[in-house]
Amino acid sequence: MQAKKMILETDRQGRLVNQPKLPPNVRMEAIFLIPEKKRKSKKRRKPSPVIAGKGKILGDIVSPISNV
Repeated sequence: MQAKKMILETDRQGRLVNQPKLPPNVRMEAIFLIPEKKRKSKKRRKPSPVIAGKGKILGDIVSPISNV
């Protein structure tokens, strides 16, 4: 079995736009997946003004805590 991926588009009436050329006298199986529309990205969360900018880095943050 050979697989071929095709992206098909339809017009406002649901008819195929630019129909693909298919091989003659061949039996095919098709599975149609309709991708979801992209959702708008959520707004980036901000820290509470009570704690914003009050963190401190103590020591090396790159090396591991313990040397095993």
